[in-house]
Amino acid sequence: MAQTTPDPTRPPDSIGISTGHGEAIPAASGPVLQSVIISEHSKIAIISGKTVKLHQKFGEFRLVKVSETEVILQNGKEQQVLKLFPDIQKKSVNKSTP
Repeated sequence: MAQTTPDPTRPPDSIGISTGHGEAIPAASGPVLQSVIISEHSKIAIISGKTVKLHQKFGEFRLVKVSETEVILQNGKEQQVLKLFPDIQKKSVNKSTP
């Protein structure tokens, strides 16, 4: 009987990230942006393992914007921004001339 091989690129359903000190950071609560796919003809987000096209609904929210680093979900006046790399913040670098 053949066994199915799990997708090695898919993160586990409950990610607990290790701090290296025997502690684990709990998985994020709420939707998690895992990937974005932007082509000439479509914009798609992978949110918590589900494929959502631009303007489709994800739960009670509608996907209203897809960019390379984040998406915006909207439900009426409420908006939720999901970032692809939420723990990474941009910092400006001072370039000094020698």
